[in-house]
Amino acid sequence: MAFTRFTSTRLRIRTRYLLLSLAMVPLFVSGQAAEQRAPLPPGQNPNGMHIYLWAGLKSHREGQHDYPQFLADWSKFLTQRGAVVDGALHGPRAADLEHTDVVVIYKGDAGYLSDAQKAALDEYVKRGGGLVSIHDSLCGPDPVYFASLVGGAKKHGEVNYTLDAPIHYTVVDKANPIMKDMSDITIPDDEAFFSMTWAKTGTLHVLATTEIPGTPSAGNHKGEVVPQIWTYEHTVPGGQPARAFVWMQGHIYANFSNDQIRKTLLRGIAWAGKRPVDELVNYVPPPPPPRRGGTPSPSPQ
Repeated sequence: MAFTRFTSTRLRIRTRYLLLSLAMVPLFVSGQAAEQRAPLPPGQNPNGMHIYLWAGLKSHREGQHDYPQFLADWSKFLTQRGAVVDGALHGPRAADLEHTDVVVIYKGDAGYLSDAQKAALDEYVKRGGGLVSIHDSLCGPDPVYFASLVGGAKKHGEVNYTLDAPIHYTVVDKANPIMKDMSDITIPDDEAFFSMTWAKTGTLHVLATTEIPGTPSAGNHKGEVVPQIWTYEHTVPGGQPARAFVWMQGHIYANFSNDQIRKTLLRGIAWAGKRPVDELVNYVPPPPPPRRGGTPSPSPQ
């Protein structure tokens, strides 16, 4: 009898423990979900366009091809302009692209893609995702393929550049809203490509051209008029309309600080992401929350 009472008591204790554990499961799961929903950074626009910055490791001389600095500077700059920004020094994975509106690429030879990267990018473009290509991002082993994404591309390894030279823009579509603040300026000590592979389908619209300066590497291409800023619209069979914006320069990182260039890039990014073209340029952040004691927090610069 004593053994029976002991067993019965132990069974009741175990049963109560099990019921208590089951009752706590929803609280634990709910706690996990709450931890996953991290608060937004102060000042971030929750309704902003989602931008993925695809950068690369630093290459070339000091002040040139500073892809990591671009990732640092423009992740901050775009957040302050109302975007929701992600990015890395590697190509976006399928999970990165799931909620992305536009991928901004500033990386040498981005056309070198693994099978997984290519599949993720193809699926992203098929569903209508936007691309922005800066400088030598459009270089790679298969210019025909990359041109099908951004409108034009350059084959890696060819002597197909001006090296350090002034690049003078002739804006050929001054009425285009992307070029609203761009004039026929000269970008100092940058680089242009000239022997391009152009997309065979879709619509490529040239916004600005340059006359190739006479550098030793340009050879007999001196004087050729080549597009340097353009938009590209196309639809992958079975997919949604997709957009790309290209700015050929960026060899010299300091040229990103040019106000006309900055505003043109912001508008090109917004256009490629199918948002109002002035969304990033004209964004006004909300007033900062007051500090304790009623003193407003300083606005982000």
